[in-house]
Amino acid sequence: MSDPDAYTQYDWSLYGTVINCGAYTAVDRAETAEGRATAWKANATGPALLARTCSDHGITLVHVSSDYVFDGTAEVHDEDEPLSPLSVYGQTKAAGDIAVAGCPRHYIMRSSWVIGEGRNFVKTMKGLSDRVADLEDGLEQVTVVDDQLGRLTFTRDMAEAIFHVLGTHAPYGTYDCTGSGAVKSWADIARAVFEAANGNGDRVVPVSTADYYASAEGPVAPRPVHSALDLSKLEAAGFHMPDWEEELGEYIKTL
Repeated sequence: MSDPDAYTQYDWSLYGTVINCGAYTAVDRAETAEGRATAWKANATGPALLARTCSDHGITLVHVSSDYVFDGTAEVHDEDEPLSPLSVYGQTKAAGDIAVAGCPRHYIMRSSWVIGEGRNFVKTMKGLSDRVADLEDGLEQVTVVDDQLGRLTFTRDMAEAIFHVLGTHAPYGTYDCTGSGAVKSWADIARAVFEAANGNGDRVVPVSTADYYASAEGPVAPRPVHSALDLSKLEAAGFHMPDWEEELGEYIKTL
């Protein structure tokens, strides 16, 4: 996506919409020399080339963004808040947003704490809960940070929101697009997964981010404390994101 020559291999007249799901999301690895270069290619250069191509051919560009474009100072972030990323990953995503915003027909869909079909936090916690429940395993408890606050975003819901704004021809621009409902910590979510999976939510021990990463050997990216996004603009466009806690319960049943 970051190779300009690759764009000559497509007949762009065939397409009316491009949905960019590509991103480099290894937040801590993006702080390394190699990761930094890759993150800028995937999250900034690629979207910039896509935006230019879509502009040239009158194509609508949908781009998935992140809560990491903010510093997390505000308890709830709306679409008009100035960009203020803390980490390399956040900086590259912010650069991508700026590039995509230059495409006349664009939708930037801003997510947080994404849960899809690949590796994710909920699957990891379900596996750890199963290990704690296994008396022969030896794992007795799990520490999870409790000073980062936000909501989960399920990819299925985000996909529906994307097709809603496309199908209804909602005004172009940026839309916050996360699960609705209560704002909770990662530890709260982990406890809910443990409880639903094996009734062992009491085995989740809350810990501060600083303490959790105290023994980390590699670089650790700074995280925003507050990741909750304001959903009123998307709701005004006629789409209500489901409550993430209800979605979490359904999701766990599929694991």
